[in-house]
Amino acid sequence: MPSPVSSLHQPPVADVTNASPVDPVDASKEKKPTVLESHGYTLGKTIGNGSYATVRMAQSERHEGNVAIKIVSKFSAPADYLKKFLPREIEVVKGLRHPNLIRFLQAIETTHRVYIIMEYADNGSLLDIIRKDQLIDETRARKWFKQLVYAIDYCHDRGVVHRDVKCENLLMDEGWNVKLSDFGFARGHMKPKNGNPILSETYCGSYAYASPEILRGIPYQPQHADIWSMGVVLFAMVFGRLPFDDSDYKELIKQVSSKVVFPKDPKVSVNCKSLINKILSPLKSRIRISGIRIDSWFSYEEDQAAGSSKERRSSTESEDDRRSSLDPDTIVPPDIITKEQLESKARPRGSKRYSTDEEETVKTEDPTRSDTEDSSKGNTTGKQKRQSK
Repeated sequence: MPSPVSSLHQPPVADVTNASPVDPVDASKEKKPTVLESHGYTLGKTIGNGSYATVRMAQSERHEGNVAIKIVSKFSAPADYLKKFLPREIEVVKGLRHPNLIRFLQAIETTHRVYIIMEYADNGSLLDIIRKDQLIDETRARKWFKQLVYAIDYCHDRGVVHRDVKCENLLMDEGWNVKLSDFGFARGHMKPKNGNPILSETYCGSYAYASPEILRGIPYQPQHADIWSMGVVLFAMVFGRLPFDDSDYKELIKQVSSKVVFPKDPKVSVNCKSLINKILSPLKSRIRISGIRIDSWFSYEEDQAAGSSKERRSSTESEDDRRSSLDPDTIVPPDIITKEQLESKARPRGSKRYSTDEEETVKTEDPTRSDTEDSSKGNTTGKQKRQSK
């Protein structure tokens, strides 16, 4: 194809018919498909950004619909993340199948980037809903909290801990069901051995959702830290705000070490607040998932509403009245914790965006292949150790 400059000097139109035919070699110089295009993915809009990763929607021929693709830049991501956390993330999500977990579809590694292809959730995140509605009535909150508990219980039963449960990591599918996502801080093989719990020493997650033991910087049981984070999510749903102010580290430590302070408004049932209190408690007295599942608020069935005046008042309460005292900006994305930040009490940096174009495929990981097929090819993308952030 002639350059823009040379095209200005082509023969007049009358002489074009006498020009020599186009060189077949030049005609074949078409644009080379990108790595994602060669795998049947057409990138669409950006739906999320992080410090060294971008999440974009894509159209998939193979999956006959939209998917989400997490694009990690090898140039921007820390070496520790690339060597430790990212391989763990891929290994963990490969083995998880649950209706309330975002499903892993494929991983592709190239010279410059790692692509993680996942199920796409149509209706945004729980954080989006809280920001829009300012709060969530107890009927919806119970449904979504149950789905979150089921997802975490499933993970814990398989030795997987999430370690970054928060509103923005709870996505909504087309049927408005919770899908727990982002296993970037997750870790596997965490089942107790000989009755002894395995402790985590990687201090990760988000300040506003972090348990007291994480904030104090001591080794912790990640399963119980996940439970604490679920309590923060439940509080955020029914009150439309986070229970703890993470703008001051020392003050945050005091707040999480004290009894939960509930706002006067909106009105929330006694049973719901009781469950929140049981979750946001010191480690020794903190309720376990088995206890949550038999809690009266959690196990309440909506078809029993006629026999429960307290629950009926809660579920039929005016949304306008409940929202009247709320600031629309009460929920903001919390900051990410790193071990260095805990030690220095420094605040984390802002996020950046990175380009998503690519050239050369190096490795690929696909859960539809058998384990023997994976091992025979020595695919390091999904073979390295589990995740944790």
